Amino acid sequence: MDKAEPKNARIRSMTLEDVEVVHQIDLLSFSTPWPARSYKYEVSHNEAARCWVIEVVGEDEQKRIAAMAVLWFIVDEIHIATIAVHPDFRGRGFGKWLLAHALLAAGEEGACKAFLEVRSGNLTAQKLYRDFGFEVAGVRPRYYRDNMEDALLMTLEPIPTAFLRQIENAHSA
Repeated sequence: MDKAEPKNARIRSMTLEDVEVVHQIDLLSFSTPWPARSYKYEVSHNEAARCWVIEVVGEDEQKRIAAMAVLWFIVDEIHIATIAVHPDFRGRGFGKWLLAHALLAAGEEGACKAFLEVRSGNLTAQKLYRDFGFEVAGVRPRYYRDNMEDALLMTLEPIPTAFLRQIENAHSA
């Protein structure tokens, strides 16, 4: 795969046409990936879902999906259901940018609080979330079925709009 820096990248809403690639990112990223039909449902039927992708245009002018996220808007909260970056694009700040964009969009819709579950052993993801101000609010014992690993429940309140705008602006420059 082309590992050259993308000429440009943009965040946009996920479409049904993205589902196959999004599912591949999920398979490459998690030991318990969602089935493709779940992404189809989120995009086409779940009114609470907010589904995003980062699309990049490479040196070869080919468009690729570099990252994806699915969030659920529930009353005044946003639940980060899944977020992942394709291995070819990791280490470039795409996960941080996508998370900032999704939280900012949720805040603009009226979300006051964000929450998520993360594997207790996924220290990289936990660091990202802590950098955003998420705090551990509890533990869901044996939450992950593949290895019975605990999940940390992390929350963010309030959603730090100014901080999120700084991240967005850094990627649009």
